[in-house]
This record gives sequence, structure tokens and C-alpha cells, in this order.
Amino acid sequence: MRLFRTLAAAVAVCATVALSSAALPSAAKADALQSVLSAGKLRVGVLMDAAPWGFKDAKGEAAGLDIDLAKLMAADMGVKLDLVQVTGANRIPSLLANKVDVLIAAAGATPERAQQVTFSQPYAAVNLGVYGLKAMATATDPAELKGHSIGVAKGSTLDIWLTDNAPGAKLVRFEDTPGAIAAYLAGQVETFAENSAIALKVTEDNPGKDVELKFLIRQSPAHVVVRHGEQDMVNWINTFLFYNRLNGKLSALQMKWFKEKQTLPQM
Repeated sequence: MRLFRTLAAAVAVCATVALSSAALPSAAKADALQSVLSAGKLRVGVLMDAAPWGFKDAKGEAAGLDIDLAKLMAADMGVKLDLVQVTGANRIPSLLANKVDVLIAAAGATPERAQQVTFSQPYAAVNLGVYGLKAMATATDPAELKGHSIGVAKGSTLDIWLTDNAPGAKLVRFEDTPGAIAAYLAGQVETFAENSAIALKVTEDNPGKDVELKFLIRQSPAHVVVRHGEQDMVNWINTFLFYNRLNGKLSALQMKWFKEKQTLPQM
């Protein structure tokens, strides 16, 4: 009996040690929200080549809806803002590599992306489509895009959608959105594929050039993006977005940059 009690005590000690060791990784893992608050700085990944989401103005300063939203977020969090420039292609890898704390970079939510990152509720909503000259016939089916050249940012949501759904279209892929738009403005492609906010900015910056929606793909909400497992951070961001919808600040930013009041869908 004495031997049995000794063995039982030894097993209990081993189990306790094992449980404590198993708990160490989760205990050691830093909470993203608390880390930002402790550091007093929020690192936000933003685009600088996608007006009016994010771009550099005439003074060379960061501007756009995403920039203003990042400023508002840092102010409400009570920390300093560190804007980190990302691209459409490297924005999620930059987040996963912990180069930024959150992304405010015109990011749309998809089931595939949700396997890598977590999305907030939407903060803006635009339409994805193909834009061209007024003289071009408007299409109601992707098959009607057959034979038309379409400038598109390589690897973007639009590139993937058009590849899958409009195989007859002549997709001309560029490294980024400005490249696709420049090709359209220069007459190198008939159309370009982008979201309605960017198309509006192209119209404003080029009043002598026709930019009209030729084919509507779908609505595309934009979300703030965080790493998996950072539930406190995404909860705070959703509360931040809800609060600023109620006080009108989010609507004011949408009107300032998109020239329209938006009704946002819910996830």
C-alpha cells in the first residue's frame, strides 16, 4: 500500500509538471491589443498606390480613407500611429510576419483568406467591375467581355475572378493598380478592372477621359485584418467601428473619399 501511494504521488507530480509545461506556450504568447497599448504605438499596414484608399498627395504625405481610418483608430486607442507601406501582394504576408499589428489596406474577405487571417466587420463597401469608354457596350454577362482587353493588377481578386469567369477576355496583367490604370489612360488596353472608389478617383484626376462602368462583378466590402487568435484585438476593432458608425465619423470619411453614403453589410 505504501508503495502504491508513493507511485501515485510520483504520477501526480509528473502530470502537474506536464500540464504546466503545456500551458507555457499559451501563457507566453503576447496579446496583440495589450502589446500595442503597452508599447504606446500601433503599426498599421496601408496601401500607398490605391487612391482614394491610400496614396501620397501633392505634398508627398499619406492620404486616403484607410489613412484617415488608421489615424482615428490610433487616436481612439490612445497610442501613436506608425504607418507601414504594404502592397496588395505582400499585405497579408507582412501581417503574418508581425511587421504590422493590423492591416487597413482595402482588404476584401474571402473564405481562402480567412484560413490565414481574421477579418473585422466592414468599414467601407465598393463595387468591383470593369471600366471603359462610354462608347463601349455595357455587358450583363462575363461572356460578353470576350475579345476585350482588360488591364488588371496581377494576382488581385479581380484578376482571379476574371480568369475564372471570363476566359474569353484578354487579360493584360500589371504589377499593380497604377500600372493597369496608366495603360488604360494611354490607350494600351480597352478597359481596366478595379473597384468603384478607384474608378471615381481616376475620373476626378482625368476629367477628359471616359471612365464608365461596363460590367458589374459584385459588391466588395473592405475590412480591417488581424492575425488568427487575436480575438481581443478584433473585438476592440469591431467596437471601434460600431462606435464611429454611431457618432457619424465613419460616414463622414466615406463621404469625404467616396462621395457617397454607404450602407455596410454585416458579417
